[in-house]
Amino acid sequence: MTLAAAIGVRLGSLDLDVSFTIEPGESVALLGPNGAGKSTVLRAIAGLVPLESGHIAVGAEVFDEPSSDRYLHPERRNVGMVFQDYLLFQQMSVLENVAFGLRARGVSKREARALAAQWLERVSLSAYSRQRPGELSGGQAQRVALARALAPDPQVLLLDEPLAALDVGTRGEVRRDLRRHLDSFSGCTLVVTHDPVDAYALADRVIVLEAGRISQQGTLAEVTAQPRSRYVADLVGVNLIAGTMHRHVLTTVDGATVVTVGDVVDGPAVAVVRPQSVSLYRTLPDGSPRNTWASVVSDIDQRGDRVRVLLGGPLHLVAEITPAALAALDVRPGDEVWATVKASEISASVR
Repeated sequence: MTLAAAIGVRLGSLDLDVSFTIEPGESVALLGPNGAGKSTVLRAIAGLVPLESGHIAVGAEVFDEPSSDRYLHPERRNVGMVFQDYLLFQQMSVLENVAFGLRARGVSKREARALAAQWLERVSLSAYSRQRPGELSGGQAQRVALARALAPDPQVLLLDEPLAALDVGTRGEVRRDLRRHLDSFSGCTLVVTHDPVDAYALADRVIVLEAGRISQQGTLAEVTAQPRSRYVADLVGVNLIAGTMHRHVLTTVDGATVVTVGDVVDGPAVAVVRPQSVSLYRTLPDGSPRNTWASVVSDIDQRGDRVRVLLGGPLHLVAEITPAALAALDVRPGDEVWATVKASEISASVR
C-alpha cells in the first residue's frame, strides 16, 4: 500500500512542510544538510513527532491527521525503524532484540522467538543469537537492527543513516546485504543518508530536503545532471558510472571502460568520479591517459565561479571547471572534446 505523507511540523527554528508518496516496493532516499528536517520526517512517520498540519497514511489507514483529530500511537503503526546508532537493547540477547518488536505487537513469546531465529538465519547471524549487542561488530549490529525492524512485517521501513556508523571496509559489504533485503521487501522504504553512493545503491529515487522544504526530487541521475542549488551540486554533483567490475576495470553496458586503482573489486559496481577530477581538452592529450573518452558537450551551466559542463558520448559525465578554463577551451554545446580522469581519483564500490 502507498505511503502518502504531507508533513507540517514546527520545532524550534525548523519549519517543516513537505509532501511526497512512496509506492509499495519502492525505496526512496532522503538527502539534505544538517537541520533540514530529515530525521523529523522519519520521526513523524513513526509517530514520535505529532503533526501540526497535513496527514500521514498508508493505503486507507490514517496514521496522523490533525484536521480530523486522527492519531495512531507509535506502537500501533505498522512501521519498522532502524536508527543511526541502531539502539539495540544491551541487556538483551541478539535473539531477544529481534523478537522485541513481535512481542510488542502481541505475538506469543514462543512464536516471536521462532520468527526471530528465522530472521537471524536470513541475515547470517544464527550463531550469534545468544550474544549481547556489545559483543558484535558494527556490521553485525546493523544486521540485527534491520532484522528487528523487518521481523514484524512492517508496511513502512525507515532507515536513519543506516551505514554511517560503519567503517569504510565494512560499508560495502553491508550495503550489498541491505540492498538484497530491500529488494525482497514489499513495503515502502525511506532512507536518510548523506552519501550519494548509498543513495544510488539503496534507492530508486531521491528527495532533497533543504530548510524544511523539498528542493529537488527524481532519480539520482536526474538530480545529479541538473542540480538546482549549491548544496545539491556539492552533495550529489558526482558522476556515478554503473557497470560490471573485474579487478580494476569497470565496463558499462555500452562497452565504455573505466580504470580504477585500490582494492580489487568484482561484480556489479558503481564508479564515483568527482566533476572536479574531469579534465577537458580540445585535442587528444599527450600520453593518452588510461581514462580518456571522446565526448560531446551537451550543455554548459555557469554559476558564479563554477562552470559545469555536461558531456555525452560513451559516458555521460559532468565536468566542473573555472570560467577561465571555459574561455580557454572556447567550447559550446555540440562541440567535441576529450575528457580524462586519473585512475587514482576514481573510487569503485560493488553494488
